[in-house]
Amino acid sequence: MLTRKQHELICFINDRLSESGVSPSFEEMKEALDLKSKSGVHRLISALEEREFIRRLPNRARALEVLRMPERAEARKKASSTTASVPNVRDLPPPANDVVEIPLHGRIAAGVPIEAFEDSAMLAVPAALLGSGEHYALEVAGDSMIEAGILDGDYALIRRTEVARDGEIVVALIDESEATLKYFRRDGAMVRLDPANPRYGPQRYHPGQVRVQGKLSGLLRRYD
Repeated sequence: MLTRKQHELICFINDRLSESGVSPSFEEMKEALDLKSKSGVHRLISALEEREFIRRLPNRARALEVLRMPERAEARKKASSTTASVPNVRDLPPPANDVVEIPLHGRIAAGVPIEAFEDSAMLAVPAALLGSGEHYALEVAGDSMIEAGILDGDYALIRRTEVARDGEIVVALIDESEATLKYFRRDGAMVRLDPANPRYGPQRYHPGQVRVQGKLSGLLRRYD
């Protein structure tokens, strides 16, 4: 099963090949899918290539060949040839098991602070795990939040916000240089970032040293 973006991309490529015989450029694909960077297009192309939906033609720039279309896309294509009222793909409501892609910004410490946002990729996430608002993901490094069920290697799904209430798990940027995932609490005139592992102690900062960049809305875990 393809993700929604993969499905949109192969339909876009197939339509352009049918119209002009020439593959769209990566810039055109980026704009058509409303992606932030061409690296997202590269990942989608590679995923479609691995699943043998498309192939790159050697020694030719911008040369892609569609080997097969997703079953539902084929069924819509056949139906459209006999029924004029079949809706366009973009008019259809998203399926209940829809998958969306959100930015994946490097690794974040659940132990001592490390730099966050080291790089930017995209992560496919079930839409049901996300609520309203803008989201991004961070890969967790460390074990200081294990008693909150957050393990090393998990993907923390973060809703962007600059405010947090006591007891919420947040991404806290410290001194504009390092970020960490911790419980957020106010401690008198200080801000306290608490771990969820007795091996680690709380971290205290002046309010001006800490900027909330989001709060935890969900987790993804890989099982190898």
